[in-house]
Amino acid sequence: MNLDYSMKMTQEQRLILTQNMQQSIKLLQMSLHDLREYIDNEYSENPVLELNEEITSYEDLHNNGETSTEDKYDYKKIIEELYSDNYKEKSEGSYSNEESTSPLNFIEKKISLKDYLQEQLVEVEVDQYTLGICKYIVESLDHRGYLEISIEELAEELNISEEIVEKALKIVQTLEPYGIGARNIQECLIIQSIKLNILDNIIEKIILNHLETIAENKYEVVGKDLGISPREAQRYGDLIKKLEPKPSRGFYTGEEVNYIIPDAEIKNIDGEFFILMNESVLPRLMINKTYKDVLENNGDSETNAYVKDKINQAMFLIKSIEQRKNTLHKVLECLVDKQKDFFKLGKQHIKPLTLKEVAEIIKVHESTVSRAVKDKYVLTSYGTIKIKDLFASGVSSNDDDMATIKIKNEIKKIINDENKGKPFSDQVISDILAKKNMNISRRTVAKYREELGIKSSSMRKRL
Repeated sequence: MNLDYSMKMTQEQRLILTQNMQQSIKLLQMSLHDLREYIDNEYSENPVLELNEEITSYEDLHNNGETSTEDKYDYKKIIEELYSDNYKEKSEGSYSNEESTSPLNFIEKKISLKDYLQEQLVEVEVDQYTLGICKYIVESLDHRGYLEISIEELAEELNISEEIVEKALKIVQTLEPYGIGARNIQECLIIQSIKLNILDNIIEKIILNHLETIAENKYEVVGKDLGISPREAQRYGDLIKKLEPKPSRGFYTGEEVNYIIPDAEIKNIDGEFFILMNESVLPRLMINKTYKDVLENNGDSETNAYVKDKINQAMFLIKSIEQRKNTLHKVLECLVDKQKDFFKLGKQHIKPLTLKEVAEIIKVHESTVSRAVKDKYVLTSYGTIKIKDLFASGVSSNDDDMATIKIKNEIKKIINDENKGKPFSDQVISDILAKKNMNISRRTVAKYREELGIKSSSMRKRL
């Protein structure tokens, strides 16, 4: 009996940790704009949260002797409102029928991919412990709906076995849209093929080995390799091309930024760089003293439990916001140190730097750095830039490492100068770069070209 009880206690503690971490990573990877909206929503739903300026004015009134004990909140009324279905409506303001009805009220709000997935998880028949891990995985998906973080990293973050993470990931991969939770495009397409009941040995081999070939419509090559006719290869290719390589398409993922609010400013003062965090956008949250008094003065155990839960939620929110700021500040400190030449001289002087290098320096997981810089901007002497742009992958050369941004700039220059009647293929561009000691493969050239928004040679050709 004791053994069973002990196991249950350990499992529940891990689940609570997972739920807290789920909120923590959600806040860490939010842009400043989205974080402001999230805080506003939490403020409207959690009655114990108060804005700092409101708390200050409330305390000032009491300190100045302008109110008496009798003027304090009616606890009974507070608790009745807490349990009332109308509480949220009251806290958000009331409005009448015709006078306040706006056409804006009828505009459909974009559905968040992660919210849509979390709603589906509620219906999944699985134990609460595994469900908590599934929710954590959902919050770890990137804007495409892919899981870029490795199973090993997730297992280490949650202090659980890789087998448990794999089990939870398989559950996430059953959700719609099909292909969600895949770790690469091949897995994404195979998941969809299984769900659509079209997967066979040939489709699987094409997805795993010939995606680029069918993208170039080289069906003779595919047919020869698989022992089928070109016509049959094309039929399979057409089926695969109907699948969705980006399962998040159609959902709001946070990538669409209407306007940019930088999280920080890097200021150069007499050759010394200072990091100024932009805290003016976010309200300062505090716990309303009134609800602390409820716990001390109210004898109702059910009421106390409710208030205590709300206070715990509020405290963790405040802590997570502060942790988000501290983590981002550490990352920026490292970037300022490693990319001094950029901050002094501009983009052409960005050095090769990886998420892993920064993670090792500030002693956190690589995934934490990735989340910390996601959708975040910093104001510099050269304008407002994506923090992610300060990371550049190194590329082998005879003399020294070349930053990816330099390679992309060179590709852009080569294509701008080409003969539009006979544009360069990706292989020719790769050969030109090699002569300049920039040794990258044809496939990497194609990847960088697509990231630059430049079409293939056949699409660039002009008569």
